[in-house]
Amino acid sequence: MAGNDLGSLLGGLLGGGGTGGRSGSSGNILGALLGALGGGGSGGGANGGNPLGGLLEMLTKSGLAEQKDSWVGTGENKSVTGAQIQEALPDGTLQKVAEQAGVTPEQAASDLAQTLPQAVDKLTPGGQVPQAASLEELVRQQSL
Repeated sequence: MAGNDLGSLLGGLLGGGGTGGRSGSSGNILGALLGALGGGGSGGGANGGNPLGGLLEMLTKSGLAEQKDSWVGTGENKSVTGAQIQEALPDGTLQKVAEQAGVTPEQAASDLAQTLPQAVDKLTPGGQVPQAASLEELVRQQSL
């Protein structure tokens, strides 16, 4: 599926030798999340079909605006917890992500809490969310 391709792109963007120490799981878990938010959703939403925009909007509405802003901005990235990620995601999304990544929902939330700050930071160079036709295009732009 496209989630695997997206996971590979995100894994490459995040770099293989990052601080996570997991064997490529960060790209896969992010690919699964963004695929679940953008692919199987019931509509494009106000973000023009860009799952990154939808995710950032979701984090803002869930009370994580300060953390999200720190990831998009050019300063230090604030951390989030797995529990905060669980609360921020729509019902069923975390379960779907966990199934695709082959982990428990709790592990998926924990992995996302670890990787989202770095991923959003890298996908928003200059402190702004780039406009792209798709998330794959956005990742490719940042990988060049």
